[in-house]
Amino acid sequence: MPLSNIYNIYRTMEEENVLLSFKGIVTSELLTTVLNIMENKMHTLHESPVKQKKVFNVLVECLQNLYHHVDPNMGDLTASRADLEKQSAIVLVVRDANQFIIRTGNYIENRKVSKLKERLNTINSMNSEQLKCFYQERLNISTVSSKGTAGLGMIDIARKSGNKLDFEFLEINDQTSFFCLNVKID
Repeated sequence: MPLSNIYNIYRTMEEENVLLSFKGIVTSELLTTVLNIMENKMHTLHESPVKQKKVFNVLVECLQNLYHHVDPNMGDLTASRADLEKQSAIVLVVRDANQFIIRTGNYIENRKVSKLKERLNTINSMNSEQLKCFYQERLNISTVSSKGTAGLGMIDIARKSGNKLDFEFLEINDQTSFFCLNVKID
């Protein structure tokens, strides 16, 4: 990559008001570091405590989703570069006028796409009261998965953001897609 591309990336991030960006494997240590960075940035921006809490809570859920939903079969340290790339994710936090936008992306097996798409469409079809009831219902019937989650993350992201979840699945090949999530926080 030509060194001038670094400046182009920088300019794009400035123009898009990117406050934070990360690309790589999401670890528990990274979660703590990213959250500390964003907490400091939010304080520096003099955002209201209510807005800070909403952004922080949604970011926590988004990062936890990335942390918990990397395919464990892709975690082999002897894996090829392509397999290690599939463990990688991207996180961007953008400030746009009076809202923040959290954008994430990660690889997902194609066989899991339709179920996740259906779940996201169901979540997006609900108003805030319906989401609250759905969350409580899922909380009462959910069991903790082998990944240590109860399947409440996306519901919680929609509830805490107060907005519909914007998403897209980009098919990479016949086994893998890239899941893009865009969450707006007013």
